[in-house]
Amino acid sequence: MKIGEKDFEFPFFLAPMAGVTDVGFRAVASDFGADVTVTEMLSARAMQHNPQKTEFMTLTTPSEKTKMAQIFGYEPEFLARAVKSPLLEKFDSFDINMGCPAPKIVKNGEGAALMDNLPLASEIISTCKRNTNKMVSVKFRKGNKKENFLEFAKMCEESGADFVTFHARTVAQGYSGKADYDAIASVKAKLHIPVIGNGDVVDEKSLLEMQKTGVDGVMIGRASLGRPWIFSELKNLNVKIDKSAALERHIAILREDFDEKWLQTYIRKHLLWYATGLEMASSVRQQLATCDDVDRCVQILENFWKKS
Repeated sequence: MKIGEKDFEFPFFLAPMAGVTDVGFRAVASDFGADVTVTEMLSARAMQHNPQKTEFMTLTTPSEKTKMAQIFGYEPEFLARAVKSPLLEKFDSFDINMGCPAPKIVKNGEGAALMDNLPLASEIISTCKRNTNKMVSVKFRKGNKKENFLEFAKMCEESGADFVTFHARTVAQGYSGKADYDAIASVKAKLHIPVIGNGDVVDEKSLLEMQKTGVDGVMIGRASLGRPWIFSELKNLNVKIDKSAALERHIAILREDFDEKWLQTYIRKHLLWYATGLEMASSVRQQLATCDDVDRCVQILENFWKKS
């Protein structure tokens, strides 16, 4: 499939994750083989009223091979302005979020709530397509109030979406339970445009199960938390995995644009994810939770990595 100017046989996407896929994390994931990186969700309305916040969320590095901006909202006119915004000019394509299950998003008629309003969702997709010459995709779930994913997927195609990403869980499931790979296969069988599969790919076995659905690519989300090298593992790349170097690069990139006070608060969750699975992980996590110096936190992790 083609994204922007690049052709991919089977692309690996880093999923958009609010409060997670910052510019440093996306760069490190790219270093380890992520073909396409996606920003955190960008509010089309906030882009007009609070452009500074959006600007920080849209920072990029040369490491990112193919860059996608994910936008969300329920007002077609604001989404049209978003795809034309100078803030997003550097991105290769746009993804419209119609699958976010967060209550505050759904309550506002955005994200997965749009799966209950196909006419409005269709208008948003077609409006975005009319206002950009870049590719436009849609990310959605099995359903919100009902499981209407096949009808919704077909609507996306008919409204002009270049491809779709399907997270095969309902809104009620959130991120629990097992992703429905049969549902993914049914969407792939119904559409003529590419389908990206999303959900539960964590290792080679689960990747093979996803590929059996016939999807054109895969999106990795939670499995990359504290493990951005998962892309090199899944693609069997001959890349040396230096965890300390990856973490230090992640932090160094953030330090270029953000102050230390912000970094101390923000990076803690990433550090705790990096500690997941370590021998004596609970001890490491306790130390990290009470550490208020970023460099000291890094040293704590590196010491345990050396021991294990």
